[in-house]
Amino acid sequence: MTPRRLKIDHTSRYSYSGVVQSSYNEVRLTPLSTPCQQLLDLRVRVTPQVPLYTYIDYWGTQVHAFDIHSPHDTLTVASSSVVEMSTVDASEPDVTWASLETDAVSDDFGEFLDYTSYVPSDGRIAGVAGSLSHTGSPGEAAIAALSWVGAELTYKTGATGVHTSGIQAWEGGEGVCQDFAHLSLCLLRAMKIPARYCSGYVYPSEDVTVGAAIPAESHAWVEYWVGDWVAVDPTAGAPVSDRHVLVARGRDYSDVAPVKGIFNGGPTSGMQVDVRLTPLA
Repeated sequence: MTPRRLKIDHTSRYSYSGVVQSSYNEVRLTPLSTPCQQLLDLRVRVTPQVPLYTYIDYWGTQVHAFDIHSPHDTLTVASSSVVEMSTVDASEPDVTWASLETDAVSDDFGEFLDYTSYVPSDGRIAGVAGSLSHTGSPGEAAIAALSWVGAELTYKTGATGVHTSGIQAWEGGEGVCQDFAHLSLCLLRAMKIPARYCSGYVYPSEDVTVGAAIPAESHAWVEYWVGDWVAVDPTAGAPVSDRHVLVARGRDYSDVAPVKGIFNGGPTSGMQVDVRLTPLA
């Protein structure tokens, strides 16, 4: 059973070893409204309390931005949202390799074909991409690519850091969902298949108890374009399901970080993140 309505509580707490005089911050914690989910309620609170300004960024993510200009030694960002989740029949799109090489595709999806610091170009990955491209159509090759990533990486918390690239994780053979997503993007883009990074949450169990909060954490997966966008969770080695809640999309993690900013003072001495998912129906 999948929860039809899900309450998401996400709290990030930062502490500093010295007084921070000012800070400038962006928060990306608002679930998107899509054919698979509908945002029903949202509350974002910041301590110290300051006005929040909202806008939609280039990638379509809702951002809450705020400045703090009073001395403080802690910062808390708390988001509470409710989404209604549904299942949408997935199409089975596919394109030819020749169509992926057209100017129209490169113009429309160029940013999801380019390499980044998290998704760097690598000759070894290019070799793997070349061999997998002969496994069939782009859609079939994409599935083979994600299977390859699952065989190359072992899930292990603490093996990598927030700034680890997909190639670095691959060289170490271990990582978390962020690394599985980045390595998948390395391979898909090397195959000339447009691919983007997705962040959000996933309800981890098929067993649902209405009203019972369970601990969770942010999660990452990918979407690739083969005539239409296809969402796959490379960490789980399975398609994205109606237990996934989408918050943001981008080229890589740097476009979707839940909280980021700069500050004058500090430095940071600690960070604590608490995520709770509560089925409401």
